[in-house]
Amino acid sequence: MEEKKNTTFEYTYSAPTEAEKKQIESIRRRYEEKPKAAATAVEQIRVLDAKVRNTATVWGLVFGVVGCLTFGFGLTLILEWSKWILGIVFMAVGCPPMVFAYPIHQWKLKKGKEKYGAEILRLSEQALQNKE
Repeated sequence: MEEKKNTTFEYTYSAPTEAEKKQIESIRRRYEEKPKAAATAVEQIRVLDAKVRNTATVWGLVFGVVGCLTFGFGLTLILEWSKWILGIVFMAVGCPPMVFAYPIHQWKLKKGKEKYGAEILRLSEQALQNKE
């Protein structure tokens, strides 16, 4: 007598859960190309305002951090390695960037407002007239 072989086929399917679907969609959105539609006036205002503020902030932070690190290195030279002359030189070099970080931020902010201010005002007038 012949033995019968098992001829059944088993298949299991598991669909992604709701949380997995949300995660997949959020990842997918990052890679989809967005159509280049004309930006609204409000979006353009936001972009220009961010450009003005962020540029000034970056300049101020760079000067402040570089000055602070240079000053700190000079202080370390004095306190840890007793290198007084070199430490004082580094501290003297680090002070001006720290002192001028805020004025540089304000100056770049003013320059950005001068550069983009007229465009922002024009777009804001346009946006306000459309809403009424």
